[in-house]
Amino acid sequence: MSDPASPSPKLRPRRVLAVVALSALVALALTFWLGNAAPRATECPVQAEKAAKIDAAAVGNLAALNGSGQGRGYADMAFLDETGKPVTIADFAGKKLLVNFWASWCIPCRAEMPELDAMATEYNGDDFMVLPINLDIGDGGAAKAKTFMDEGAFQNLPLYADPTFKVFDRLKTQAVAIGLPATLLLDEKGCELGVLQGPATWASQDGHNVIEALLGV
Repeated sequence: MSDPASPSPKLRPRRVLAVVALSALVALALTFWLGNAAPRATECPVQAEKAAKIDAAAVGNLAALNGSGQGRGYADMAFLDETGKPVTIADFAGKKLLVNFWASWCIPCRAEMPELDAMATEYNGDDFMVLPINLDIGDGGAAKAKTFMDEGAFQNLPLYADPTFKVFDRLKTQAVAIGLPATLLLDEKGCELGVLQGPATWASQDGHNVIEALLGV
């Protein structure tokens, strides 16, 4: 007598097909998630030679900047524009970027903004952009940032922001930066080529040398 608890031979092929289909769906979901959660490794290879050129240019007022190029990518880093529209670093593809993280309560950040505006005025174009990202949090954060920007009358610094602070938490998790201000130098695909922890006198010959090195690699 057959065991009534065991599946009949007719049901076994269906069970096998269901397991195969479920496995395929799981594999597809993992492939999609891994492909979209972060830039692929092939998009951000180690770029030691380019990083070394930037590092060599970082002297004097920019001596604290370190050429990196370790393969970290930020194309998926998300924040908001001045209208509240979500954007990512990928939206600036084709431009090399100086991404500066700042807050209105950060005194060194405030002192650095005129320097960054001067660099943006001289270098912003089809192949480069100074991209400041404000990190004032809370309901009044955006208003504080806008007030500071308006008072500064900066000519070429748009107001981008992340009121959730998630973009900077990411930098801390990856041991890229620990405090504000912080700056990333990125290539055209959003791949990291340089990191600066702290403020800098960007509107100096040393600052110009760093940007020229970034544009030249």
